[in-house]
Amino acid sequence: MQVLHRILITTLIFCLFGAFSSISLAHDGNQVLAGIIMDRDAEQRARDTQRRPLQTLSFFEIKPGMKVAEALPGGGWYSRILAPYLGKDGALHGINYNDDMWPRFGFFSDERITQLVARTKEFPSMIADFTDSGITTAGFTFSTPPEGAKGTLDRVLFIRALHNLNRFESEAGTMTEALNLAHDLLNDGGMVGVVQHRAPEENSDDWANGSSGYLKQSAVISAFENAGFELVASSEINANEKDVPTEDDFVWRLPPSLNGSSDDPEKRAAMEAIGESDRMTLLFRKK
Repeated sequence: MQVLHRILITTLIFCLFGAFSSISLAHDGNQVLAGIIMDRDAEQRARDTQRRPLQTLSFFEIKPGMKVAEALPGGGWYSRILAPYLGKDGALHGINYNDDMWPRFGFFSDERITQLVARTKEFPSMIADFTDSGITTAGFTFSTPPEGAKGTLDRVLFIRALHNLNRFESEAGTMTEALNLAHDLLNDGGMVGVVQHRAPEENSDDWANGSSGYLKQSAVISAFENAGFELVASSEINANEKDVPTEDDFVWRLPPSLNGSSDDPEKRAAMEAIGESDRMTLLFRKK
């Protein structure tokens, strides 16, 4: 009844106000997912025009009842949508960095590292706060998948989750490990959805190694192909032509972080005018 109520309200909103860019029913045709997206609080919905969750999850062909793993779910912005949408017959797992990766950043305190490590085991309790559907859930790292998980998932999602994995690839093999795990976890025909801050192809490879938040689309495609995936489709639904970073820029200069402009109103206004980053949106299938 609650889902039906959300569907009716969502449909009424679009009849009255027309197609809203982040959740266009006419374009995506997924009223249940749109209803769940609309049912979040205002703070969560505030970034929908920048993150486009309806279009993105529809592009990844995610359906209720699927078994999905979300890499680096953080505070659960996407998990809050996925958990009720996948439902009691589905599964949602959170994959976190390996415990020994957190010190590699070089700026986290010991106390903060302890908190970040603890998030892995806390993932199921976070999901329980988002839905009471009884969805199956687990939290693990890229090196500690549960026994019996191999070949069981329909989707693995890397949403703004690849840059630091690539950043530490040369010293710890983190990107290779993550993509190999995704390949192992997926069933035959399973797919990986990627949203990632996109570097201009003309910028240097050294700058676009992930340390500034950006990766080249060509490099991401190559990495997945080397890991046993094939590119199924690409989309510009998360593109932002205003974001053209130079090699002096990092992605966190933009909203919502706005690092480096808190004391400079003019610079802050310029970053807000750009909006969130230019992002590639890719779909890969396990070969």
